[in-house]
Amino acid sequence: MRYATQCHHIIFLRDGLNEEHRAASIRHAEAAIAFGQDDALALSFAGFTIGMDKHDRAAAFAALDAALAASPSSAITYFLGSILLTWAGETERAVEWGERGLRLSPLDPWRFVTFYSSAFSHFQCGRYADAVAAARKAVQYSQGFSNTHMILAAALAKSGQLEEAKAAAMRVLQLLPSFRVSQLLAGLDCVPVLADPLREALLLAGLPE
Repeated sequence: MRYATQCHHIIFLRDGLNEEHRAASIRHAEAAIAFGQDDALALSFAGFTIGMDKHDRAAAFAALDAALAASPSSAITYFLGSILLTWAGETERAVEWGERGLRLSPLDPWRFVTFYSSAFSHFQCGRYADAVAAARKAVQYSQGFSNTHMILAAALAKSGQLEEAKAAAMRVLQLLPSFRVSQLLAGLDCVPVLADPLREALLLAGLPE
């Protein structure tokens, strides 16, 4: 169940927002929470999915808190929680959770999330040069993930570096040819204070609506 929920979540978000996959991701997540109270990894993936696909952040963080109760040193819990906090607009807490995860596991495959969350936090606060710097680090640690290139494109566009922004946008489309700004924002359910400037920046960088 721990991996099934994440697999369905990824298919849902990156393959057309098919309701069948969203329902499956939530179903597996709720089962993981019900039967995996001693499994921090299962609870972490389940909480992340509940937050992302069911848009129930209270239930999501209840699962993440349970994961940390089961394993206080679970870096993945902090990394995934950082992403949820980013979309909720809780910029300071998002950065804090990302940094906690990095301190617990400095060489973790998910360490890019620390810089990913930081990039969005700077972006939301209008600190575009800082957002670019953080996004470059996120790309460095996760070059094959389209969303790291996406936030880099947005930050570059807002900082006036349009040629580089367009190059980053092209990389997004190379990695995910079906990328659409509207689909991204519908799937993420992020707060308007982040969604509105993000949409504007991504369109400016040349990504399709």
